[in-house]
Amino acid sequence: MKKNRVRLPLYNNEKQIIIMALNEFRNKILKQGRYTDPIDELILKINK
Repeated sequence: MKKNRVRLPLYNNEKQIIIMALNEFRNKILKQGRYTDPIDELILKINK
């Protein structure tokens, strides 16, 4: 089964806001001792 992908155009200031929010969420998850690889992957994809 083929997955449909949607690409959203983002401005630089929007990217910064999303990355900051993901970093805060990642820090919260790290404090709980949980797995953060999916969040890390999202951060890398947004930075491209």
